[in-house]
Amino acid sequence: MEKQKNGLGRRKEAVTRVFLSKGDGKITVNDKDYKVYFPLVYLQNQVEAPLKAIESLDKFDIVINATGGGVKGQAEAAKLGIARALLEVNADFRPVLKAGGFLTRDPRGVERKKPGKKKARKSFQFSKR
Repeated sequence: MEKQKNGLGRRKEAVTRVFLSKGDGKITVNDKDYKVYFPLVYLQNQVEAPLKAIESLDKFDIVINATGGGVKGQAEAAKLGIARALLEVNADFRPVLKAGGFLTRDPRGVERKKPGKKKARKSFQFSKR
């Protein structure tokens, strides 16, 4: 595998483009190390999870461009993007990644605001008199 593989990940409003190439386990997000970009350990684990599932944490260099959403959405979008890129590398990873739930796009987003309400469901204070 000489050419880099890529995958697209989305979650809420976040979109990540993932570029995967042979290497020694360097993961960069928006030109920063992922441990700097995602300071919370559980978000770092989200990004590493698909690589841990196929036991190749130190076999690939990954470059991620993340836009939109918040930090959590971006981390989870990166997880999906990495899993999709790994499938392009080797289709034999599919059963393991599928079992880990890494190939499912999480469809949950923000519920729209309704008229006459403060937010999607929150109402204004009700006064009988």
